Amino acid sequence: MKNLEKIKLIAIDVDGTLTDGTIYINEIGEEIKGFNVKDGTGIVLAKLAGIIPVIISGKKSKAVANRVKVLGIEEYYEGIHDKRKVMEEVMKKYNLNWENCSFIGDDIVDMEVIKLAGFSASPKDAHPSVKSHVDFVSNFEGGKGAVREVIDFILEKQNRLDDSIRKFNQLF
Repeated sequence: MKNLEKIKLIAIDVDGTLTDGTIYINEIGEEIKGFNVKDGTGIVLAKLAGIIPVIISGKKSKAVANRVKVLGIEEYYEGIHDKRKVMEEVMKKYNLNWENCSFIGDDIVDMEVIKLAGFSASPKDAHPSVKSHVDFVSNFEGGKGAVREVIDFILEKQNRLDDSIRKFNQLF
């Protein structure tokens, strides 16, 4: 297993990873997405451990923007087709390199970043070509707790999970 102690940033794809990939469109054309509360809790746990959460989406979505705001995620990028470029800009901003970054994605658009990340993961229902290149495949599908499982795994390997949970419980 790669050295997870060095991970300081977790970048997450949206459709198929943070959501189940289903896109609902209501009668007035607005997009509706579902998010798993456990994944949100995992992102907050990562933040409490000092890990920077980054959300990178190929699409623009008010639903995602609202979820990101609720979770207090500062690094949110939407309408992105070159995820590598965004990752390199964020790494430069925080003086990090690829070995400090984790990426969670589910489809071929994520492949370049998956191959470069210090630690990569995917949901259980990711495209087979993605699953064959990641370091960790979740037991859960996208939008159903996969992100939480990956974050818990990283924090556990860094011996920070219990402390993050303690901090989380003090918030509520």
